[in-house]
Amino acid sequence: MIGWVEQYLLEKIKAEGSIHITLIDPEKLTPPQAARVAESSEISGTSAIMIGGSTFVSQAHLDSTVKAIKRVVKIPIILFPNNITGISRYADAIWFMSLLNSVDPYFLIGAQILGAPLVKKYGLEPISMGYIIVGEGGTAGIVGKAIPVPYSKPELAAAHALAGQYLGMHFIYLEGGSGAKTPVPPEMIRTIKHFIDVPLIIGGGIRTKEQALTAVSAGADIIVTGNVIESDDARQRISEIIEGVKRTRP
Repeated sequence: MIGWVEQYLLEKIKAEGSIHITLIDPEKLTPPQAARVAESSEISGTSAIMIGGSTFVSQAHLDSTVKAIKRVVKIPIILFPNNITGISRYADAIWFMSLLNSVDPYFLIGAQILGAPLVKKYGLEPISMGYIIVGEGGTAGIVGKAIPVPYSKPELAAAHALAGQYLGMHFIYLEGGSGAKTPVPPEMIRTIKHFIDVPLIIGGGIRTKEQALTAVSAGADIIVTGNVIESDDARQRISEIIEGVKRTRP
């Protein structure tokens, strides 16, 4: 039985064709700054707020950030943890994910074993996800000890994604890496969508409305952007990216 946050995401995708989620890295913003970004993103039309980064953040700071955001938005807050330190009792849900192309068993299942009791204790809604590092990979690829799937090998990414679906994962996330020079190419998105039936999330390197439009036109169900929120014109850029996502809606 799926929880209310997952049901909300599925219904939004069904109704709108594709949706946008704003990723906030608590390492880079103070709680008040994060709250302002979240509030602005909700006004611009983002569907949910993801909170997480690729490296360590203190538990107290994470909790403060989640609580600050919770006070100003009504959309779901979903944790995007890099480790068990990325779990906060104050969020609505957590991407309970396995890094499918990591060579370290810790990121495949070890961290999940350690984190599962906390997820249950805090009453967080777990949303299962297969996480795949592609292209440059960025910090997430290094920290997660992943072997990134080259953009030139879309069929290999599709095999990873299909394996994730067959293992029972409800979402597949293709991660090009935070600040990637080039977003996940449409050829890779189209190939994976041909193979899987679960929603496909694309993140990494999407900075413009045109790039967002390209990704959703190729089959992305969810677009995640994070780095653009740190720019001086963040509100305008997020609005433009969401506009790109909305262009494909029926």
